[in-house]
Amino acid sequence: MTTHRIGLIVPSSNVTVETEVPALLARHASARFSFHSSRMRMAQVSPEELRAMNAQRERCVAELADARVDALLYACLVAVMAQGPGEHRRTEAALTGQLAGPAHFGSTAQAPAVLSSAGALVEGLQALGARRIALVTPYLRPLAEQVVGYLEAEGFEVADWAALEVGDNTAVGCIPGEEVMAAARGLDLAGVDALVISACVQMPSLDLIGPAEQEFGLPVLSAATAGAYALLRHLGLPPALPGAGQLLATGSAARPPLQSRS
Repeated sequence: MTTHRIGLIVPSSNVTVETEVPALLARHASARFSFHSSRMRMAQVSPEELRAMNAQRERCVAELADARVDALLYACLVAVMAQGPGEHRRTEAALTGQLAGPAHFGSTAQAPAVLSSAGALVEGLQALGARRIALVTPYLRPLAEQVVGYLEAEGFEVADWAALEVGDNTAVGCIPGEEVMAAARGLDLAGVDALVISACVQMPSLDLIGPAEQEFGLPVLSAATAGAYALLRHLGLPPALPGAGQLLATGSAARPPLQSRS
């Protein structure tokens, strides 16, 4: 059985993505994975710290290139979305270009698939055929509004959303699941196609996906499950994982992407 090396670029204060993504992919029936991280300094989820964090990404990519990873996930959704509509495409293209240089994979080895949590969430929602969505975010309201605007620019209608107003990224990783579920229960879910229970890879979500789908009667995903889905798809593996919600239930291919408004 092949072992696929996954590179994770994460905020220095993030402790959740390195727990949840490996836990998800460990459920895969036909592949094994190893995980290799590089960290960018960030403590407060603010525009200033997010920009400073993004400036560290080239170092992280170079470090992970040395490990010859098969796929690389830029695992901070808001750091990308806060830079404006379509940023996940620009970020992924820039990182791909960096890896294509002769100092990394340009001469002999095949460069890894380059993904971002922001792009993965868009891909996951498209795979579900969702157009009208709702979401729970941990962010302060101005950043949450940017996330909403970003998804709307991708062609989704955000029917309702909640911001838990947590600015300390370490604290985001400690938000109780019941608090997240309470926020979801406060949303207007009428006519909604999918619920994003955690629009952040630092806010824990795995234990919430199944109960939320059962309670609300609609597909539920998170930044973590969307990231796992995108990694599997771009590695050419069936995106099927038990107990991870409807997005990962069947392993079917994504539906045609929605037309972006941007």
